[in-house]
Amino acid sequence: MAKKYKKESKEIDGAKSGGDNFLGQLSDETRQAVFGIIFFALATLSILASFHKSGIVGNKIYDTLAKLLGVGYFLIPFLFLLLGVSFLRSEKRKLGWIKISGIIIFLISGLGAIGAIWSKKGGLIGDVISSPLVKLFDFYTSIIALIALIAISLLVIFETKLNADSFSSFVKLFRKKDSDESEDDDEKEVKIINGNGDEKKEEIEKTAEEEKTEKKAKSKKYKEDEKEEDDEFSIKTRRYSYGKSYAPPPLSLLDRDSGKPEVGDIKANANIIKRTLLKFGIDVEMDEISIGPSVTRYSLKPAEGIKVSRIVALQNDLALALAAHPIRIEAPIPGKSLVGIEIPNSVKTTVGLGTILASDEYQHSAKPLLVSLGKSIPGKCYFGNMEKMPHLLIAGATGSGKSVTIHSIITSLLFRNSPEQMKFIMIDPKRVELTLYNKIPHLLTPVITDPKKTILALKWAAKEMDRRYDILEAEKVRDIESYHQNILESKKTGKNKNNADGGEEENIETMPYLVIVIDELADIMQSYPRELESAIVRLAQMSRAVGIHLILSTQRPSVNVITGLIKANIPSRIALQVASQIDSRTILDTGGAEKLLGAGDMLYIGAEMSKPVRLQSPFISETEVKKVVRYLTDAYMDEIPSGINFTENNEKNIAFDSMFEDESMEKEDELYGKAKEEVLKAGKGSTSYLQRRLGIGYQRAARLIDILEEKGVLGPANGSKPREVIGSENSVETMSEMQDGIAQKNNLAP
Repeated sequence: MAKKYKKESKEIDGAKSGGDNFLGQLSDETRQAVFGIIFFALATLSILASFHKSGIVGNKIYDTLAKLLGVGYFLIPFLFLLLGVSFLRSEKRKLGWIKISGIIIFLISGLGAIGAIWSKKGGLIGDVISSPLVKLFDFYTSIIALIALIAISLLVIFETKLNADSFSSFVKLFRKKDSDESEDDDEKEVKIINGNGDEKKEEIEKTAEEEKTEKKAKSKKYKEDEKEEDDEFSIKTRRYSYGKSYAPPPLSLLDRDSGKPEVGDIKANANIIKRTLLKFGIDVEMDEISIGPSVTRYSLKPAEGIKVSRIVALQNDLALALAAHPIRIEAPIPGKSLVGIEIPNSVKTTVGLGTILASDEYQHSAKPLLVSLGKSIPGKCYFGNMEKMPHLLIAGATGSGKSVTIHSIITSLLFRNSPEQMKFIMIDPKRVELTLYNKIPHLLTPVITDPKKTILALKWAAKEMDRRYDILEAEKVRDIESYHQNILESKKTGKNKNNADGGEEENIETMPYLVIVIDELADIMQSYPRELESAIVRLAQMSRAVGIHLILSTQRPSVNVITGLIKANIPSRIALQVASQIDSRTILDTGGAEKLLGAGDMLYIGAEMSKPVRLQSPFISETEVKKVVRYLTDAYMDEIPSGINFTENNEKNIAFDSMFEDESMEKEDELYGKAKEEVLKAGKGSTSYLQRRLGIGYQRAARLIDILEEKGVLGPANGSKPREVIGSENSVETMSEMQDGIAQKNNLAP
């Protein structure tokens, strides 16, 4: 019965769609064109009928209407003409009851006005309308009222508004709004690209087909978002060629884009730019305008023979003319023969990390180390691959958005990789940023806050790198990707004979990616400059092939922190807002970062790029980070993370102190015993003395002095004087005298 009912209803619907709704199946643009042609044809036929050129039927209709309407008959072809023009414009028109009412009011008021001005010229209907009005309200009052009704009916028919430009708008009725003609013959129409998809009518007019497509896309996206929010755990699982399937956190935990950019009068700004440059003898042609989340880029093409450097030199003059600060000139735009002028938006768009991670490029990518960097000025989502970077340096002034950028990168990695596929070592001297991730199963160790443990962690990473290279050499593969595809895949199919008992061998064979994140590099560099630089350079030079990647951050972009060796080995860099051009050159080897707006506005340059690209970093709040951490903690609450073993005992969340308790500082240098013997024998200790006695270099001698101080053999430094040897006889006597003095003071005390 139900099937029969469904079948009958389906047939009825099909009949309706094929009959009454035939025009409804056409596109809006086609349907409007059909109505426009019909009204133009009716206007032509009605004019021909007035000359008795429309046959017997047309002549009969004309005679009847001429008696009823009189001269007002010619209002009918004029009305048809206006309706045809209205439907052929780019805006959507519908012949509803309101429009029909406007048509009736137009005819009645027009006939009444003709009958009042010219007696018996408005036909029978005109005399019926005008005669009582003239008797009751006099001639002038009636004319004013009828003209007002005519104006109201025209506004209703065209669905427009009345302003100071209404006359010019009426003149423009007979041409399309979206035509390429401009007010001046020599002025070219500018293409406007809105990165957020929210465009004003006066800025750009879309065709009906484009609007229909956009509506479908928006409704589809809304349905997907609503489905994600309704069922928080109905998310797509990821599975790579190795490891278990991984259900990442739902995207509903992250916020989407919020706010619309306000850019002011775009066309006025374009004219100001063109006129300002023309005053200085630079003739340009305006090209496309891209509206980004934070800035709007005006592209222009200079005339032949114009040097680009002349445009760059007028940066301050353009800022004065546009009343905008700061502006940035990109000359030329990479990949285009255009010059870009970037002007800050009065109101920014907050780019949400959820919007970027929901993009098709991120969802359909098979790259495990794909990280979210932000949105470009045209509004395209921009991603980076840590395998290609292979390391990343983030630098900027305080409050420019470094920590938020790090959070977005870490979160985008957590959404793609399970604890079996990726491990983190996080170092946070500030102790408030990265400690939020302390409970996630991806951590090899709790977040490190001690600078000394940072050096130990980097040394461990260097040893882990060497160990992994030994494995790759034994397996005869060149990098970690080849190892995952060949060795681990063969292990799954049972072809690998080396998977014996699990345990430590299992961890070694899995070889997860290892990402080391250092939030504040300058603080650690201040304590251990030589050790930190050598450890970073050592890892940056060779760790790419074994899946170890570095993410460094600093708020002090000076040459003492970002040294030449670090820059040479970390080609991928992010520069956020800095104080001066010198800092920008320290980070990027070029200026421009001093003109950024802050709050995630950044310049990114990759290893394969020649010029930096301007991006807006996504914003992720502390609440969103805590939601992601809580989800991962709950999902892996009962599981022990299979991290890389630090010691012989496979314990959960083992600390770096126990990791190195068997490896003391003395064992790091075999000359420690001889150095101790020499300083005890001489009763003094200095770096130059150890250099002469042991025949070693300055760095090794200085490190031995530091070890002797930590072990209590030497005292602290005392200017240019040699360090006091606590282990000598003289120092022992001195210490006994001090103890006697303290005892005497205690006896004298009441």
